[in-house]
Amino acid sequence: MRADELPALLDRLTRLPQETEWVEFKHNYSEPQEIGEYLSALSNSAALHGKEAAFLVWGVEDASHKLVGTTFRPRSEKKGKEELEGWLARQLDPSINFKIYEFVAQGKPVVIFEIPPATHTPVRFADTGFIRVGTYRKKLRDFPEKERELWALLSRVPFEKGTAKSGLNGQEVTKLLDYSSYFALVGRSEPGQVPAILDALGAEKLVLYDGMSYQITNLGAILFANRLDVFELSRKAVRAVIYAGDNRVETTQELAGNKGYASGFSALVRFINSRLPENEHVGQALRKKVPMYPEIAIRELVANALVHQDFSLTGTGPLIEIFSDRIEITNPGVPLIDTQRFLDAPPQSRNDALAAFMRRVGICEERGSGIDKVVAAVELFQLPAPDFTVTERHTRAALFAHKKLAEMTRKDRIRACYQHASLMYVSNKPMTNASLRARFSIADQNYAVASRIIAETIDAKLVKPADPASKSRKHARYVPFWA
Repeated sequence: MRADELPALLDRLTRLPQETEWVEFKHNYSEPQEIGEYLSALSNSAALHGKEAAFLVWGVEDASHKLVGTTFRPRSEKKGKEELEGWLARQLDPSINFKIYEFVAQGKPVVIFEIPPATHTPVRFADTGFIRVGTYRKKLRDFPEKERELWALLSRVPFEKGTAKSGLNGQEVTKLLDYSSYFALVGRSEPGQVPAILDALGAEKLVLYDGMSYQITNLGAILFANRLDVFELSRKAVRAVIYAGDNRVETTQELAGNKGYASGFSALVRFINSRLPENEHVGQALRKKVPMYPEIAIRELVANALVHQDFSLTGTGPLIEIFSDRIEITNPGVPLIDTQRFLDAPPQSRNDALAAFMRRVGICEERGSGIDKVVAAVELFQLPAPDFTVTERHTRAALFAHKKLAEMTRKDRIRACYQHASLMYVSNKPMTNASLRARFSIADQNYAVASRIIAETIDAKLVKPADPASKSRKHARYVPFWA
């Protein structure tokens, strides 16, 4: 918020008939612990009452709302040896981008804390959530009805609609966002004037204007931030780690991304591909290096990790780990559909606006999850089947370096057979012994090897005969268990 806008804001707040659940007036009181508790309480109350911000104001008399001035100087205060602002920010979970304004009104010093509303989860201070009940600050857990109402409300507010930064002017917006990447991705000429740029970003809900100042939404920041850490979204940046071997003992390189997902995606994929091992392909009298992993598989899996992550999980973000024998791509949050149904189930995303934009500009698969493309590319490269696993809080996709069939485990063979059957089914074709032989490069005379793999997968209850009544083994067809 610009300095010349602050007196008008103060006037609006002091004209309120009494303290509300989203505004608190103080004179000189500045005990750090209680300030932190107010930040939590006011943020949660702003969310509960549908306000774009809450305010903690020093220099105004509580009862009369009379302007009296304050001796409180937040940027000069310390908690122990730590600056007050940094100490408060560190104790808040999830982190919120509160702003501090110090100015003079009618000759009297005033301090205003502008506090954004909670978005995905109630804001806690020192591991405790607070709420305003009337004009009193209370522990959230002591008011279960308000806590339930707040959780119900927050569960309906998508991450993308939250505010990453507010109180900005147009020039500040254009400095914080890589708007050139936006126009390049959507195939439009870049306007020469700031108002036209802001209008375009506003039409995408990347930026909002309230008549006084601009706010950058979480969608705008996560897609086009020049620096995610400026928005306190650094933990949502993509991190890539390269290891020396097949375990995490020795790290050779680490990249911590800081660009928005859309503006930084191509560079991220180039970085990953440049660090991946290569295979040597022997052609007619020539040898050439070919990528170990198909680029389309890398692109789709990285895009999926970004689009389908759970932004409400704090302290964690997308992670890409490159080993000598595999690449693992991990995102926060468990999937909304069973991993066994990734190839056929309709796509579901927690982040619809993010997913829609990424698909519209061709970063990820338009019609669904893109996993069918991943499996098809892996089969073309004759690699082991990708593995999709779920932990308590994360989803992980793994691509594996080339292995001969004899080197694959029983689990590897079954997973590959099941995914092949699923890919064939969504392509309106059944799996046969011949199609599986082609998948594994099994010689025709070794059809019995493919038959054994099919039998193993049937025993695992992952595939079944397409026609159980048929007695022909030579012409048998198979489909995934869910078909």
